Amino acid sequence: MIDIKAYRETPARFQAGAGAKRIIIDFGRLDALDAERRRLVTGIETRKADQNRLSKEIGPQLGQLKGRLKGLLEGSPGRAEVQGQLAGLEAAPLALKNQIAVLEAELRRIEPEWESILMTVPQPPASDVPVGASSDDNVELRRWAPAGFDPARGFAACRGFAPRTHLDLVKSLKLADFERGVKMSGTRHYILTGWGMRLQQAVLRMAFDMMTNENGFTPIGVPVIVQEQCMVGTGFFPAGREQAYHIEESRRGAGHDLFLTGTGEVGLMGIHAGEILHEADLPIRYTTVSTCFRREAGAAGKDTAGLYRIHQFEKVEQVVVCRADDAESRQWHQTMIGFVESLLQRMELPYRLLQCCTGDLGVKNEDMIDIECWMPGRGEVDVGGVPQGAWGETHSASRLADFQTRRLNVRYRDSNGKLHFPYALNNTVCASPRILIPLVEIHQQADGSVRIPEALRPYLGGATEIRA
Repeated sequence: MIDIKAYRETPARFQAGAGAKRIIIDFGRLDALDAERRRLVTGIETRKADQNRLSKEIGPQLGQLKGRLKGLLEGSPGRAEVQGQLAGLEAAPLALKNQIAVLEAELRRIEPEWESILMTVPQPPASDVPVGASSDDNVELRRWAPAGFDPARGFAACRGFAPRTHLDLVKSLKLADFERGVKMSGTRHYILTGWGMRLQQAVLRMAFDMMTNENGFTPIGVPVIVQEQCMVGTGFFPAGREQAYHIEESRRGAGHDLFLTGTGEVGLMGIHAGEILHEADLPIRYTTVSTCFRREAGAAGKDTAGLYRIHQFEKVEQVVVCRADDAESRQWHQTMIGFVESLLQRMELPYRLLQCCTGDLGVKNEDMIDIECWMPGRGEVDVGGVPQGAWGETHSASRLADFQTRRLNVRYRDSNGKLHFPYALNNTVCASPRILIPLVEIHQQADGSVRIPEALRPYLGGATEIRA
């Protein structure tokens, strides 16, 4: 959630940011509601201050009048006068109380709409993020490929034979069973079998060990079923509600509904919701391996076959929560991306880094860099029906400033005792089975087998290749 004080000071920045992200917000309505809310809050606070002042001023007078009233007999000449004075003094606080009640009722009426609009205002893009309308305007930063392979030349030119798609390899090597997966759970479901399951566990474990053993991240196991406030707090609601699987527990008598998370980031960031941290404990560095669920709503007809766009997958995620310092956040962004590059290079997978433009940023991101791997089985096919290969997204690395921590009310106290909202970052370390697509396609051999990269072999009992 954005800082409402910052919005009031520089509304043009947030309005321009929403426009750059192609997100429509009724800022006119937000401004009107915010002005009315401030008027009501000021009115309530002023009257409560008057209540306190009156209480101090008239308290002794009320005591004196009540004492005098007790000393006067019913019907005595001075009794009516004292009763009138007493009623006059008591009327002022009562009037203030009634006025406060009216203002508070009006505040309760408008606040839900005010908060609803405010929750949809996106984090403005960082000033150096390129302006663009969609992913077509993203900017390539750099690329890497193992020795002897050049995506620009194509797989066949580099390896000397036409590539099979991962669908062909999965079938011939019995790595997955799509038909039975669909039979059990519907479209975009699958069963990993034999070496397919072993390969997935190997890449996940290698990624997890790299983050924990080599880079010092704290391993955490988090729930993948969470309450709504956790999804709202991490910025996946309200904008991404249609992508989440909804468990309607309230219909069965429970107090709240639950949602399946689409990334371990939700659980990792939710750990410290509502807490005040110590600056000395920052940065927090967490990593997890979790099952992720995405409905892929709006993706009808896109990558419906194979392992690319599916409803359930496993992911190693990394999250960093650091001081509210832009330079420190940027440095962590590059460091986290470096971890991923190291992993991909160990698996000998060609990849490129894309700077996402403003139109390709999510609601919560101020900056995002995507990593795409080269997949020989994607892209257009030539006249002989051989795929020409294409880049496919496998990772995203995001800077979120204090967008999530404000919504989650995570703060830290600095050495001077001042409270701040820390900055948050997240980055996919490895998501499978999507990563299996470039892994088997890049390392396929002319005889239909798949070579296992050397770095993965310790996780597969020393095996060097997969054969039918």
